[in-house]
Amino acid sequence: MITRISRIFDLYNNGTEIKTEVLAGVTAFLATMYIILVNPAVLSEAGLPFNAVLTATVLVSAFSSILMGLYAKNPIVVAPGMSINYLFAYTVVEVEGVPWDTALGCVFWAGVIFLILTVLDKRKLILEGVPPMLRYGFAGGIGLFIAALGFESAGFVVPLESGVLGWGKISATTLTFLAGFIFTAVLMVRRVRGSLILGIAATALLAWGVEISLGMVTPTLPGGLWSSPDFNLLLQLDLRGSLGLSLWPVIFVFLLSCLFDSLATCVGVCEAGNLIDEEGDPRNLSKSLRANAIGVVVSAILGTSPSTCFVESAAGVQEGGRTGLAAVVTGLLFLPFLFLSPLLSIVPALATAPALVLVGVFMLKPLIYVRWERLDDAIPFFMAMFLMPLTYSITQGIIWGCLSWTVLKAACGKRSQVPLVMWAMALLSLLLLIDLERFIH
Repeated sequence: MITRISRIFDLYNNGTEIKTEVLAGVTAFLATMYIILVNPAVLSEAGLPFNAVLTATVLVSAFSSILMGLYAKNPIVVAPGMSINYLFAYTVVEVEGVPWDTALGCVFWAGVIFLILTVLDKRKLILEGVPPMLRYGFAGGIGLFIAALGFESAGFVVPLESGVLGWGKISATTLTFLAGFIFTAVLMVRRVRGSLILGIAATALLAWGVEISLGMVTPTLPGGLWSSPDFNLLLQLDLRGSLGLSLWPVIFVFLLSCLFDSLATCVGVCEAGNLIDEEGDPRNLSKSLRANAIGVVVSAILGTSPSTCFVESAAGVQEGGRTGLAAVVTGLLFLPFLFLSPLLSIVPALATAPALVLVGVFMLKPLIYVRWERLDDAIPFFMAMFLMPLTYSITQGIIWGCLSWTVLKAACGKRSQVPLVMWAMALLSLLLLIDLERFIH
């Protein structure tokens, strides 16, 4: 059995072993498991039943991650994504007034078009059309984005009345975060195997100890240990109604949001983790995008917002994950929470904050390749990297990175350096930007 697993995932040639991949898969799960409760909380605001969304979230996360591991052979977790679930719930359903079953139909058609694009892209035009400097920008931006998520979930940085982020001041929470951060960082510097898992566990235990000692709420399971799955959202999408002409912009926004988010995450994680093929390109990118596209279709069928590649996958890669076995392990770990979801309510969000910040450091490794004296390369890189954390949107980083690259190269007489795909992506970025502005306003 062990030999067969090693052969399927080519562990030897990837310089890894089953123990390392399992550890990486567990680490990635701990960094992404919050979606099991957070996604239902978001979508329930749009009228979808909480328990049914939870069941759909678990099933989509398990199926899509396992598919990514078995088919694309990359250690990337796929699950219903944050930000795009807000787009689904608050913008499309609440603001635009689209019924949630029709919105699920829009997700389905977006996934179908996404899948068709990945099947037709036999010459890897999407991959070859993205300049290496923009890929480095995506990787760095995702790193800063992950670190920002960690700092904010720890209360280390907080939104101020002026609307910007500021220091959250010293408190029991921030001291707990700092203790967990230092402990985890020391383990990583000393190259202790499983340092991120140990750091997450230590921070969780410390957080519980602080809560108890300060008389705060003690971790409990008010709803009991067991929770039965709810399949009421299965096949509840409105396929015919979602094809109305007025809903094509909704399908378009879902499509490009899924495509851009997945592209940036796959490229960023592969670049940072040195998961590169013999041509120097991110490994199995076309297959990774195709697996994500299938996950989007399945998301609509099961009854949740679109799945996407998770930036927190970098936590597993940092822990040594190099093959699809890590993604398969993560996917399998989702399945028990069809029944055990109440357990997640006692795990503080603070537990993963130190790990996310340190993974952000890991993701910034591609910055060593930036030639800062070449401003027509450095400026688009900067736009892609810094706008992701500042706008809390991977999509915005891609949009402005692509637009600035294309405009600068064309304006400086270097049109030959702009592949046809970059012209297309710049145009799509403009269209997506216009649609997003219309939805917001």
